[in-house]
Amino acid sequence: MIRKVHFIIVLCCVLAFAKAYSQTSRAYSNEFLNIGVDAAALGMSNAVVASTNDVNAGYWNPAGLMRVKEREISVMHANYFANIAQYNYGAFAMPIDDFSAFGFSVIRFSVDDILNTTQLIDQQGNINYDRISTFSTADWAFTLSYAREAQLDGFTYGANVKVIRRVIGEFANSWGFGFDVGAQLKRGDWEIGIMARDITTTYNTWTIDEDKYAEVQGAVANQNQDLPETTEITLPKLQLGLARTFTFHYDHVLTAEVDLNMRFIQTNDIISSSSVSATPALGLQYGFTDLVFVRAGMGNFQNVQQLDGSDNVNFQPNIGIGFKYKGIAVDYALTDIGDSSEALYSNIFSIKVDLSTFSR
Repeated sequence: MIRKVHFIIVLCCVLAFAKAYSQTSRAYSNEFLNIGVDAAALGMSNAVVASTNDVNAGYWNPAGLMRVKEREISVMHANYFANIAQYNYGAFAMPIDDFSAFGFSVIRFSVDDILNTTQLIDQQGNINYDRISTFSTADWAFTLSYAREAQLDGFTYGANVKVIRRVIGEFANSWGFGFDVGAQLKRGDWEIGIMARDITTTYNTWTIDEDKYAEVQGAVANQNQDLPETTEITLPKLQLGLARTFTFHYDHVLTAEVDLNMRFIQTNDIISSSSVSATPALGLQYGFTDLVFVRAGMGNFQNVQQLDGSDNVNFQPNIGIGFKYKGIAVDYALTDIGDSSEALYSNIFSIKVDLSTFSR
């Protein structure tokens, strides 16, 4: 039974690869880049495009890097699909001068040590366990971020350059390149943010090992017979955010933000048409003396068809807490790390460190 399960996993990986590239432009491509980073942001349902202001802004909106005052690092780890997949993230950011800032981040989403049992049975029909091998699938993203302050007071802008590396064992691998741009405007307690992802479309170019591919090509009759296309295009996305900060008696600070996340393709989002689809996200963060934080959010509003043919609106609630002391912030979120997960909620931890704390 175990061998059968591992064979199914291998086969699904290869079939998913073939299906993903059966056409050049995909509605869902490089989706691991849409999961999100930082438990603090995930606890607010990713509604941080306007208010992000630390090392993690390189992911959410590079314009927010202009608010980084010292060198900062951030790391996050989470399990996906009942611990089958691993999601890891690390980032570094620092100001260059009074008018610009720099950031770098790495994301790895992987399934390691998958048993390949496609060659378990030899040509004589005998089971040979020595023919079992293992392989891994890994999606990597390396992002270089730059932010700058504009002459208009309170206005900052930034851009990302992304290099994407994807590997499916020895079957196939790809390189991809893309660009993001973002901007923020702060006026008093109000903040406005805009983030355009994959603005020129992001291209992944695949190299396929035809010999390895042929080993599983006939695993399912009349399927997976043709080599997939070798070019994949990720369509642009647009995020708009509006945030406001409320301060009560100096020590109590409430930040509220609402974002609108748009794709230029028809999906099940609550707002959907043939040309654009959109879903809102709402996030709240309460902080006491910049020491303790409580967060909540709602996002991913989707039209879900019921058995009777009617549509219901589903959404995803998230919660989180955080602690910050002497430049070290530890955050926790209870959230869904992927809309396809069988387990709706995952436990996520992240750590952010102001490196200047250790040099004083």
